[in-house]
Amino acid sequence: MKNCIIASTSTLHGGDYLEYILPELQLHFQNCKTILFIPYARPSGITHDEYTSKVAQAFGKINIVVKGIHEFENPQEAIHNAEGIFTGGGNTFLLVTQLYKNELMNILADTVKAGTPYLGTSAGSNICGLTMQTTNDMPIIYPPSFQTLGLIPFNLNPHYLDPDHQSQHMGETRETRIKEFHAFNTLPVLGLREGSWLEVKGDKITLKGNLQARLFRQNLLPEELETGSDLSFLN
Repeated sequence: MKNCIIASTSTLHGGDYLEYILPELQLHFQNCKTILFIPYARPSGITHDEYTSKVAQAFGKINIVVKGIHEFENPQEAIHNAEGIFTGGGNTFLLVTQLYKNELMNILADTVKAGTPYLGTSAGSNICGLTMQTTNDMPIIYPPSFQTLGLIPFNLNPHYLDPDHQSQHMGETRETRIKEFHAFNTLPVLGLREGSWLEVKGDKITLKGNLQARLFRQNLLPEELETGSDLSFLN
């Protein structure tokens, strides 16, 4: 049975890395002494070691040891044997490219669907949808496919931002970008605001956190969903 936390972000303004969600993670990973971390998205271009060290410091606060997947000779085996898995944020194009390059996309999906606790933030959440096509990231590298883990039956737009009507910026809003996606694609897209996350237990998907999420569906008006909403109807 799937057991996932799919979060918009790792860090809220003014807070430390994962600080806002640590109480949830303590429960989520309560049966795990170690976590396998996938650092492939490399935010700001930092190294895998630097990224893993940052994650280890956060998880150390709840007495969980973190090992980076790059530290293992056989990454497929590392995923298969993991007590829990965390994929961090950064660039989704890079993350997806590395997962395919190392032949990990399918084994990661199968392992999480079989019940290994999973945490994703930002890019690590983007890959939980059916495709990565609603990411906010620059295409700095070309992945073999846009198809991702398919842990939820729709796409995500993490870090979703509402239009700022005081801004003089005349570029496209997130809502406009998602409408562009729906000109060619039928998949629903959930705009997940900062500090919100999805809790996935089997086939049940629940919106958590203090904020609403914005649901976009082709040829329909966007819909605001209250925290606590069950998104399983999107199956």
